[in-house]
Amino acid sequence: MVFRGGTWNAFKISLGWRKMILAASNEVAPVVALLGMVLGSVIVVSLLLVKARQSLLVGYFLCGVMLANTGATALLGESSGEAIEMLAELGVVLLMFTLGIEFSLRELFHLKRIVIGGGGAQMLVTTLIGMAVGWGFGLSGAGLLVVGFAMALSSTAVSIKSFQDMGQPDSPGARLALGMAIFQDLAVIIFMVVLPSLVGEGAGGVAPILLALGKGVIFLASCWFLSIYVVPHLLHAVASSRSRELFTVTVVGLCAIIAWGANWFGLSLALGAFAGGLVVSESIYSHKVLADVLPFKDLFLTVFFVSVGLLIDLQAVLESWWVIGLGVLGILAVKGVVIAFIARRLGLRLRQALVAGAALASSGEFSLVLLGRASDLGGIAPEVEQILLACTAISMALVPTLMRAASPASKVMEKWPVFQQREASGELKEGAKVEALSDHVVICGYGPVGMALHEAMDRLSVPVVVIEMNAATVRDLHRRGVQVLYADATNPQTMSLARVETARAIAFTFPEPLLAIEGVRAARSFNPGIVTYARAKFANGVEQLQEEGVHHIFHDEVTSGQAMVTAVLGCYAVEE
Repeated sequence: MVFRGGTWNAFKISLGWRKMILAASNEVAPVVALLGMVLGSVIVVSLLLVKARQSLLVGYFLCGVMLANTGATALLGESSGEAIEMLAELGVVLLMFTLGIEFSLRELFHLKRIVIGGGGAQMLVTTLIGMAVGWGFGLSGAGLLVVGFAMALSSTAVSIKSFQDMGQPDSPGARLALGMAIFQDLAVIIFMVVLPSLVGEGAGGVAPILLALGKGVIFLASCWFLSIYVVPHLLHAVASSRSRELFTVTVVGLCAIIAWGANWFGLSLALGAFAGGLVVSESIYSHKVLADVLPFKDLFLTVFFVSVGLLIDLQAVLESWWVIGLGVLGILAVKGVVIAFIARRLGLRLRQALVAGAALASSGEFSLVLLGRASDLGGIAPEVEQILLACTAISMALVPTLMRAASPASKVMEKWPVFQQREASGELKEGAKVEALSDHVVICGYGPVGMALHEAMDRLSVPVVVIEMNAATVRDLHRRGVQVLYADATNPQTMSLARVETARAIAFTFPEPLLAIEGVRAARSFNPGIVTYARAKFANGVEQLQEEGVHHIFHDEVTSGQAMVTAVLGCYAVEE
């Protein structure tokens, strides 16, 4: 082969760059280099998808597929496979921790009929159908049960996020999806505990299953003990220090310790991370944790989806493209119909039932965790795992599109006599507590001013949400039944949790103009027309608030001066 001068020089330069990259990757931890490669490619692909108005989840998955199948990961050297496995494990652990924090036992009790009845029926029917299909493709034994169970699970992260993006986080469809997702989370905890005894080296017989269940019970009982008697007191002590950094470190440390404890019990790190989030979720500081962690949830979701793409062997997928296509259609159609039918039986209107069916039609993140764990234990063949991974990832990516298509489809179907409108049951109507408030006042800070404002609103029966960072005050308000969030009033996630989008007014009762300005901006990002109130000690603070466009500003010096003038004049009036 003959190279022209320019071409040969370019070839030598490319070789030089390759050597430099390999040398750099040997000096830097491969997982760090891989993470940089992943996030860099995600930025480029996401910008293109945003312009095309397509789902970013598809882009994340495709990034992983391209990096794994174009030779890009080969630049990391011989340790690329180990780096991919580490990144995949990290993505799963982080995502499971955030899902555990969002899991709510209060919602479990509030939606108990939906969780037990609807969730149980959905899991049973779809698992049996999945096993029947798997048996038709030649699967058998415990692997058949694993496949059926994995395909019955749905993506909590994708469905709830899609409801939020559509502006329907509290709709009856969203409530039903949440209830079924709670049941799935509970079911997968039990299944993950017994999985090693079903497909592991010691599989077979009742004794390994009972031993595994015993370990699981001990682990979950330990988590319950921590959540009741240890974690609240620990978080209260940390919160009393008013150190945001220490609070975050404590929460992450708890997650790591509990995940390690699960591994010590022979359970998976993913299950341990989920349990770690669950331990924190029921404390009065859960809103603070959510506000601090949720901004990173999209990053965790990104890493998770890209790591799934990195595990895909494109050659194996192309060889089985027709099986994957049928699998995706089958999963979406069967689960969507089953869930929509259950939703209708529970009283949802057709549109909400179709939206709920579309939201839960895909397989989910726990499906990927379960399949990966079963493959590691030798329960399913690698080629079967590749097909199911592809089916799960593609079906998850299609959920937002299916949910948007549900409304037009319902308009056509409602013309048929068989689809009569029904009223949603009480459990599926908008939830209680903060989630159901509207036309309320958000009070940021519960000092003397915030307390006086709350008492006045309470006398007038105006609903209120208090945002406060004093742990003792939060505990006292919580015991009194006041809707209070232990969270940072400048954080946009806190504003979302306080339902600012439906509030009439927000009052920043502390005299810190810069913090109030941050809070005003966060509140207006959800509700541009909300009425704002703020305090300032000095004149420059008043000017800053005026520039921000705060509606009502209370200047402490002026207010105190006016009060003192009135008092002194009153003294002379008395003497007269």
